[in-house]
This record gives sequence, C-alpha cells and structure tokens, in this order.
Amino acid sequence: MKTGRLKGLMLLAAALLLTFVTTAQNRLIVNADQGTVTINRHIYGHFAEHLGRNIYGGIWVGPDSDVPNEDGYRKDVMQALIDLEIPNLRWPGGCFADEYHWTDGIGDPADRPKMVNTHWGGVTEDNSFGTHEFLNFAKKIGTEPYITGNVGSGSVEEMSKWIEYINFDGVSPMAELRKKNGQEEPWNIKYWGVGNESWGCGGNMTPEYYANEYRRYATFARDYGGNKLYKIAGGANDWDLNWTDVLMKNIPLNMMDGLSLHYYTVTGTWENKGKATEFTKEEYLETLRKASRVDELITKHSTIMDKYDPEKKVGIILDEWGTWFQVEPGTNPGFLYQQNTMRDAHVAAISLNIFNKHAERVHMANLAQTVNVLQAIILTNENDMILTPTYHVFDLYKPHKDATLLSHHLISEEVSFGKEKLEALSVSSSKSGDGTVNISIANIHPDKKIDLDVALRGIEAKNVTAQIVTAASIDSYNSFDKKDVVKKADFKDFKLNKDNLKIAVPANSVLMVRVK
Repeated sequence: MKTGRLKGLMLLAAALLLTFVTTAQNRLIVNADQGTVTINRHIYGHFAEHLGRNIYGGIWVGPDSDVPNEDGYRKDVMQALIDLEIPNLRWPGGCFADEYHWTDGIGDPADRPKMVNTHWGGVTEDNSFGTHEFLNFAKKIGTEPYITGNVGSGSVEEMSKWIEYINFDGVSPMAELRKKNGQEEPWNIKYWGVGNESWGCGGNMTPEYYANEYRRYATFARDYGGNKLYKIAGGANDWDLNWTDVLMKNIPLNMMDGLSLHYYTVTGTWENKGKATEFTKEEYLETLRKASRVDELITKHSTIMDKYDPEKKVGIILDEWGTWFQVEPGTNPGFLYQQNTMRDAHVAAISLNIFNKHAERVHMANLAQTVNVLQAIILTNENDMILTPTYHVFDLYKPHKDATLLSHHLISEEVSFGKEKLEALSVSSSKSGDGTVNISIANIHPDKKIDLDVALRGIEAKNVTAQIVTAASIDSYNSFDKKDVVKKADFKDFKLNKDNLKIAVPANSVLMVRVK
C-alpha cells in the first residue's frame, strides 16, 4: 500500500516536473498548412503630414535647392522609400488636413496663397507642395496615395470638387482645371479619408454629429470612370469604444469601407512623455507594455464592429500609430522631432506582429510619421540622411506583405519589471506565394539570449535564411556621425533538423527567419 502510494506520488511529481519543463521552455509551433487570411500589404503603410520637417526639408526641397533632387523631391529620401517598397502614403494630415484647402495648393507655385500652420509650430506654409506634387511623388516611388479630406473647416462642395479634380475622366470644370495645371489624365486614387480626428482637432464633434456629417460628405464623394473610392470614416481615439459603436450603428455599411483608429505609445504622460534616447530598463519595458496593448485595443473595437459587420467588410484603418516622446533639445516643440532607438524598433516589431494577427479586420496601418517627425523611418539634416532602426524593421518585415497569415503557438519566458511581466518573445508567421514560411521574432529581453525551439508543421523544410536588426544596447541609435550603429544584417545562429529549427535569438533583437 505504502509502496503503491509512493510510486503514485513519484509519477505525479514527474508529471509536474515535465509540465514545468515544457511550459518553461521557449517553444514555437508554426502550422505552415493552416492559413486562409491574407496579410494586407497596406498594413505596412506610412504617413506624411505637413508637420515640422516632414514635407519641407524631408520629402520636398524644391527644384532650385542645393540638396540633390529630382523635380524638387529629395533623391536620397525618394530612393529609401522605393527600396522599402512602401504600399501607401497618407497625406496631408493629420490635424493639418482639417485646415487644408486644396485649391491653395494647385497652379503656379508663385501664385499660391500662403497660410499659417496653426496646429504645428505656427509656421507659414507656402503651399508649394500640393495635390500635384504629392500625387506625382507617390507615382515616382510606386506607392498608393491615401488622401484625408477636410471636414473640420471645409465643406461638402470643396471635398466633392477635390475628388472630381483628381479622378474625373470626362469633361467638367474640375477636370479642365486639372488639365490646365498640367495633368491630362486622372490619377484614379482609391483611398479617401473623410476627416481626421473629428473628436478632437478635426472639429471636436460628438460621434452622433460626425456620423451624420460623414453620411453627407460620403454621399458626394463620387466614383468616377469605373474607379471606386475606398471611403474611410474618422474613427476613435484609442479606447473610445462608444465612438466606434455609434458610427457602426449610424453609418450604413455600404457607405463606409474603413474605420480609422489612432493609438500612440507614450511612456509617461502626455505632459511628460519621457526622452527618446535616455531611459531606464523599466521605462523601456513600460514602453513595450503599452505598445503591446494595441492587441487588446483592436480586439475590443473589433468586437463592437462584429455586432454590425460580422462578415468583416469594414476594415480597421490604424492610420496613426507609433511612439511619441519629448522633442530633441533645441528643436521647435511644434515640429515633433525625436530620435529613434532600438526601443522604437521593438515597438514597430511588436505592433506589426499584432496587426498581422488581426489581419482579418485590420486592412491598413500608417506609421506616424515618414521623415523627421515622431517615430520616423528617415531623418534628414540639410544634405544628409540616416535610416532609423524602425526603417530597418519595416525592411526586415517585407516578406509578410500579401502573405498568408499562419497559425502558431508560442510559449515564451517572461521579463519582469516592478509588478508587471511581459513575454520576452513576440512572433508572427506567414507564407508567401512561393511557399516560403516567414517567421518574425522580436526578443525584447535587454540582455538575455533566448534559445527558441521551433516545430515546423506542414512543410518539408530544406533551406533556412535569416536576417537580424540588433545593437549593443536598447538605447542604441543611428546618428549623422554614426549611421550604421543599427542596421539589417545576415544571421546564421540557427540549426535545422528535419521539421525542427533551433534558433539562438540574441538579446535586444528582431529577426526575420525564412524557411523553404
């Protein structure tokens, strides 16, 4: 009796030990034969607002500038965006969109009226970069334009005529004006935002009021020449679930293709956001904890949308996301210029992994912003340019675009700070059209390498390649003196044995592993 009981206890102890070992192990199971949802390439979009040195000095310097340019566009920035293969670019805002009157930005630049950019620094805007300049730039870099129209200070007629000016292929006053200004054929753009942050800088509206305004504006946002607009309603400010509920309830689904959502990662408070390059490990992990909360945010808004749109026809358009820190010392507070470290790289990796996860509902996302503003992918200084750690993560993640989302199961050890815990690993997996399995892995642990055991199911793996973005420390960044402190490089510390892949994931790193 005692022997049997002892043996039973020993078996129980062994089982408990086995359970502990299994759960403590860093393990990833990727089901390469299980996937039906496509990761929309537009999840990897960008945002260029008339803010600080984003447009002027970032994208546009004018044809007479000493900075090497092509028709006024900076050659170095243009080439960097071509290399990144950005799928779309949002313009002209942001808050600026709802004080922008498009007719001020067409015709001879010498005759264009000036305006004051009241939202961002109170600087004078000369309107030398307008509709033609933006749409021609989008064509040069091979990206789809996404225009946000003025609802806050504009009119239905103004927005309707702008769409006609851009897209109408027949005979009309707006089409003739476009031709007079040098563009014979319509641009046939698809993505159109009806206002921006209408709950705040776009008009301080209630959701009920905005829903009615949206219906009015969208009615006169016409389709021309077989080109169908993808109309995006101005959605909620992060956790305002009521805004989403009211819009989904009051706007017919056949009038709305997308619903925007904005979410910024702020380490401290809006009054004291913390520094971009000087932070503790606790602040670093708190930033990543807040970034990862976008998973819960999307889930909650999706749940509300599912009540009215169970077929998920209306996409979540996360057209503003990223980190927001204090501006760099000595710069204009209204220009939102901040440096970009490995911490930002991890925010990008975690966020993109989460967007991929929700690809059935998330149809587009736009990092804020492209050049010299917030979590920029590019920084410029007169004739010089650097690529940020965030740029390199977007470059690393290119295989996920238009790939099939794969199911996976991850067991990861945790990183503790204060009373909080975070999984050290963040993962996304997809399969490209040629059958290649793409696995993006972020190890947010500041100083611990993690040995990850990957079980590959549904694929006969024969070849593995990998690339990495990493640096010596979590606060490493690229400067104009040292441009390659953080960059993309080949990675070899893995071993494939049939359907098992062992990867030694370095501390503070982001990986893209490709299996075929």
